[in-house]
Amino acid sequence: MTYLSGLRNKNIVVLGAGMTGLSCARFLDHHGLVFSINDSRENNTLAAEVAQHFPNTNFVQGGWNKELIAQAQVLIVSPGIDLATTEISNAITPNCQVIGDVELYCLVADTPILAVTGSNGKSTVVSLLAHVGKELGKNVQLGGNIGVPVLDQLIEEQTSSVDMLVLELSSFQLETLHSMKALASTVLNVSDDHLDRHKTLANYAQIKQRIYQQSQVAVINRDDALTACSSEKMSIISFGSDEPEVGQFGLRQQNQQTYLAQGENCLIALNELPLAGIHNALNYLAVLALGNSAGWSIVDMVKAFSSFSGLAHRCQKIASDDGIIWVNDSKATNVGSALAAIEGLAPSLVAGNKLLLIAGGDGKGADFLPLKAAIEKHVAQVFSLGKDGRAIAALSKHGRYFDTLEQAVSAARAEAKAGDIILLSPACASIDMFKNFAERGQVFINAISACNSCKERS
Repeated sequence: MTYLSGLRNKNIVVLGAGMTGLSCARFLDHHGLVFSINDSRENNTLAAEVAQHFPNTNFVQGGWNKELIAQAQVLIVSPGIDLATTEISNAITPNCQVIGDVELYCLVADTPILAVTGSNGKSTVVSLLAHVGKELGKNVQLGGNIGVPVLDQLIEEQTSSVDMLVLELSSFQLETLHSMKALASTVLNVSDDHLDRHKTLANYAQIKQRIYQQSQVAVINRDDALTACSSEKMSIISFGSDEPEVGQFGLRQQNQQTYLAQGENCLIALNELPLAGIHNALNYLAVLALGNSAGWSIVDMVKAFSSFSGLAHRCQKIASDDGIIWVNDSKATNVGSALAAIEGLAPSLVAGNKLLLIAGGDGKGADFLPLKAAIEKHVAQVFSLGKDGRAIAALSKHGRYFDTLEQAVSAARAEAKAGDIILLSPACASIDMFKNFAERGQVFINAISACNSCKERS
């Protein structure tokens, strides 16, 4: 950790006292480094924790302190803080080194890295990638924009014993990341997001693509031009929903089924995978491309897919004995997430089967109109509930409103036959009827079980 020795006589300021900022503080304190903390909130709820664990640290809250920032030789910034904020940008001196927690990790550790960014699907891909690595007998850590902060992991475990760090990276983290040397990285997809901070889609995409400059292999999505890598010097592997060329990853049709494929080699049928939908098929392909770049066996990775149940309440298939494909996507708390689920699942339907949607809740002022075209094209019936359920039911000629989720499940079950998909993808928050999306998802699962029990008794 040569970099740390160079910080001994530096003026270090940690900007932000949230989860990431406190992780940075713990790491610096663990290595005996002196630092200050600056947080913009007047009464930070974590102030007591700062006082308890760092009693000798200068902690300034209630606004960005221009004098403190101007004195900083090293500024460690939490990802949620916009460096373009006037009080911050005007105070940073030209010779100040501005970094984030992931950058600090990369400066002090040489752990092999697989890195993932994108607008949608990041958490699913990194969680699946970490699961696969562990199934292959690797000591894999998961960090970045998910789970335990990477610097806390660096304190807890010797990096020499870690085979791979799987990083989920947000655009905010990429703004302060320059020293990563990943084996491979991917931009899964790019769509409108965080434009209040990044201003334009082009700028947002450019920030995402910075990940390639810090990797040996760029894994790009053939379906999304905004994920392209402009460097001709890099090794590039691609994935997409079309048939792949030799060495690339995609989807192939065989025996009236769709398969994950590498080149001409069909690997596994989509209906044998735990996660449903074309969008998840692309997630599987991204994992194969990244793992392959790290030297992991394709055959072993495909075998490991079967034991991954997915993130709770995110397009999870729910086991049942009725032949219906039940999908719990309770975590889809906004219109964009519900759209991804509908458009991802619809292509997996066999001819003659249909998609039924259960949606509704507290829309928090959202515009549901973007759902209308997808519902008209892909959804046979809508079963809605909750505060804004009637607005969602109105998007379909075959929309019906129900007072409870159990009633909606029962009605959908009565209309479905084997091979149909019944999708819970609310496009709304759950707070009008449930504690959170997890409780809503569990009520959905319980209602499915109750329906099956009723059928068995009838």
